[in-house]
Amino acid sequence: MTNKSIETNSEVVMHFAIRLEDGSAAESTKVHDKPAKFTMGDGSLTANFEACLIGLKAGDNRTFKLPPEDAFGQPNPDNIYYLDRNKFSAEAPAEKGEIIAFTQPDGQEIPGIVRDVTGESVTVDFNHPLAGLTVEFDVEIITVN
Repeated sequence: MTNKSIETNSEVVMHFAIRLEDGSAAESTKVHDKPAKFTMGDGSLTANFEACLIGLKAGDNRTFKLPPEDAFGQPNPDNIYYLDRNKFSAEAPAEKGEIIAFTQPDGQEIPGIVRDVTGESVTVDFNHPLAGLTVEFDVEIITVN
């Protein structure tokens, strides 16, 4: 069995951890021991993230830092919504910092972060929680096919 390098259409299984610039952990696949599986070029990773993986082999461990444009993007002002406080319930209160799942018209759920509550107006941010942040990825390549 040869130890293949990651290339353009490789199927990759890897563990990853995401840290913020202050060193705090944002996410890790090792917490539940569920590695990520994807195919290079399928759109699940940004082009620059994929470029960092090219040439790595099973067993390789790497750490790299990505600016917002190459990680989760910049926050989009169009993803900020102002909702009436009466749209919230006791189970999903309009409290600053709460992350609430909202059901879209197509039935998909999307998480929103309550950023502000002023009177009857609630500001909800539907940007990815890591949008606008420089993040550090630790990757451990498990298999390459």
